[in-house]
Amino acid sequence: MNHCATLLLLLLLTLTATPAADWPQAAGASGSFRSEHPAPTSWSVVQEKGLRWKTILPETGQSTPVMANGKVFFSTLKPVEKDSDLGKDIVAWCLDASNGSVLWEKPIPGKHPLRLSGCFSDSSAPPAVCDGERVVFINASGGIQCFTVGGEPQWRKETLSVGRTLPFLHQGKLVFTRQIYPPEPDGNFPHKYADSPREMWTQLQALDMKTGETLWTTECGVNMGCAILPETLPDGRSVSVVGRGGGHGPPEKPAGISLVDLADGSTIWTLPLDGFMATMSYRIHGGNLHFFHADEHLSVNAGTGEILTRVSIVNDVKVRAFDRENMPGRKWETESLSSGKKKRMITQTSNLLVGPWHYFRSYTRPWLGRVDVRTGKVEYLELPLQLKREWDSEEDQLLYFKEPAKKGDPKLEQQVWVPNSMKNSRSHVVFGDKRSKGSGWGHVASPSPSVAGDHLYIPVMNGTVYVIRWDTEVLDEIAIVAINDLGPVGESYTRASLSFADGLIYAHTLRELICIGPMIGDSQ
Repeated sequence: MNHCATLLLLLLLTLTATPAADWPQAAGASGSFRSEHPAPTSWSVVQEKGLRWKTILPETGQSTPVMANGKVFFSTLKPVEKDSDLGKDIVAWCLDASNGSVLWEKPIPGKHPLRLSGCFSDSSAPPAVCDGERVVFINASGGIQCFTVGGEPQWRKETLSVGRTLPFLHQGKLVFTRQIYPPEPDGNFPHKYADSPREMWTQLQALDMKTGETLWTTECGVNMGCAILPETLPDGRSVSVVGRGGGHGPPEKPAGISLVDLADGSTIWTLPLDGFMATMSYRIHGGNLHFFHADEHLSVNAGTGEILTRVSIVNDVKVRAFDRENMPGRKWETESLSSGKKKRMITQTSNLLVGPWHYFRSYTRPWLGRVDVRTGKVEYLELPLQLKREWDSEEDQLLYFKEPAKKGDPKLEQQVWVPNSMKNSRSHVVFGDKRSKGSGWGHVASPSPSVAGDHLYIPVMNGTVYVIRWDTEVLDEIAIVAINDLGPVGESYTRASLSFADGLIYAHTLRELICIGPMIGDSQ
């Protein structure tokens, strides 16, 4: 091989190995909520430190920002003119990624109202998908709209989706979770569909990105809260894992998981799991699939669906907890957690497999947990419940969980966090579920964590973001790199994951779209 050919080959290898700078869909270019590029680890929206820009938004919204070709795409609800608890129409937005200026906005009407700013999702929750030429927005109240990146309408489908769908691209196809049965007029999903036939099932569906034509629909059903991501088997096949089972009487049967071939939507295998709660993401590592079932972590052969290991995440677990006799000191404790009647042990959609560690947030405590899928080792790290930061103070106030000694005792039911006001940027109260005012731990659907470089970013509904060194050998306080805010305490509600592009972080709160990173011209 001559010298010029060698240089050309090295250049091609370098370009191939370079991670995409854009974040063109819900879970990033790789579909794994991961960017190989590092991003800022410390900032403050309250104190306006470490910010590139902020854009005030007229209305609440939940979609994770998507970045492509120097543009940011996301959606909000159509602005209301008074306190409101329901909404069905959304607005698609395109901003200039360099400064946050609005390039265009387009209305996307819906049909079925959902609760505004819901703690599980709302009409604006599905993230956009961009293929470089087109961008598709999904209104969970019914309606999928495609535009050019310049804002010219291309096609529309009158299709109902689910708020927690994480649409992604696969070989020119838009893959998303399609729903048949609608919510009630009050925005809730009833139990009356529990015994509905297959024709009423929620399923994974693929559309032609260019035309909107339906290319395939899975035969197997999908739970409406399942966080479905693209995966690759060791033999190179592109697949997704879908789950069934959850609250509100979902009709899809059987409860459990299935492996779906993304080439045509066919089912490769199905694993029934009695009492399964499907509301999580599923990832493959080393040829095995890893997920949670009730109070256990399961590893399954991704090729066959055979259960390989079960590990308890509640019995005699090690936790690095606060020493409440010597705050903010810490100590190691061994505890056993109660799984309760419903056996929900992880906060919904809070899990992410990063390398060999499967991270998740506890359902009952403000604990970050992880399972080492190689060894089955389970660790927990107690986190402060919320960060309270003031504009004119260098002192951060961390609010901590206090467990009532006796349920129902008003003297012990102490407020240990600042409730979310749920007011938009124009001071209208915009929410339809009282749980949205809560701390963001427990019975809510969490924004999925995401990764940039060596760090795991964990946003919580109350606007606190924990930054964790994900590859630390021991999950203790040393792993906490920073705790940051997305705005004033009680005023920075968020249901969007953080996304990354060109070394910057993008966050979407009830009031703002925020770009985190050094100002242009500043040193890194």
